[in-house]
Amino acid sequence: MTPTGKVHLIGAGPGAVDLMTLRALQMLQEAEAVVYDRLVSPEILALAPASARLVPVGKAPGCHTVPQGRINEILADLALEGRIVARLKGGDPLIFGRGSEEAAYLQARGIAVDYAPGITAAQGMAAATGVPLTHRGLATGVRYVTGHRAQGAKLDLDWASLADEETTLVVYMGAANIAEIALKLMRAGLPGALPVLAVAHVTTPRELRHLSRLDRIGLEMAERPLPAPVLFVIGHVVSLYQGAAVPMDLPLELPEVMAGE
Repeated sequence: MTPTGKVHLIGAGPGAVDLMTLRALQMLQEAEAVVYDRLVSPEILALAPASARLVPVGKAPGCHTVPQGRINEILADLALEGRIVARLKGGDPLIFGRGSEEAAYLQARGIAVDYAPGITAAQGMAAATGVPLTHRGLATGVRYVTGHRAQGAKLDLDWASLADEETTLVVYMGAANIAEIALKLMRAGLPGALPVLAVAHVTTPRELRHLSRLDRIGLEMAERPLPAPVLFVIGHVVSLYQGAAVPMDLPLELPEVMAGE
């Protein structure tokens, strides 16, 4: 009888190879199969053993090539064949990574699971841009939220609690809904002049940045979107950013639906 293997749930970090943890690298290099997401860079995949089986299961907004249920089955099947499986995810597997869902599925089938935490995109952004997540006098806390719901469900965030000028708000996976997010935050009390920094492909050679404000970010992203994945940082800490914004050449006037709110 083939002994059951195990699954390493590995955070690959925000993109740069040198931001992987030592534990993540060690787990990856002992893997016999690597099940990896769309956001894992080719440079990180190249660190896997040459003999390892590579299994892509990437998902993009509105295009789930491999549904989550099937990903769970793939991980279980590989482990039940006796393999050491690396489940490689961008960022951290326990921050919007569905790592806990996969772990529960595997553990229910008697498959051992362990974790390698990864630097999440917000922390990578802070290091790459110099924009802190907290700063004395500007932000006493930070909150991470997801900017979309599965299968197109309504974005029902607690807007009143999120509209806190003393808290930095980081929006993951929000490119498609940033206009709605900005509008609802302003309705809940945040000022339109609050600065916003959008960063695409953070910490990678493909990184792009755009400096804006809450009452303009939706319009600007609609006119000239950044390529996914895009992280949005909303709050007074963005005023510390020293970089140049991507030129947009857009008018200051807002669409009527936003200007009237």
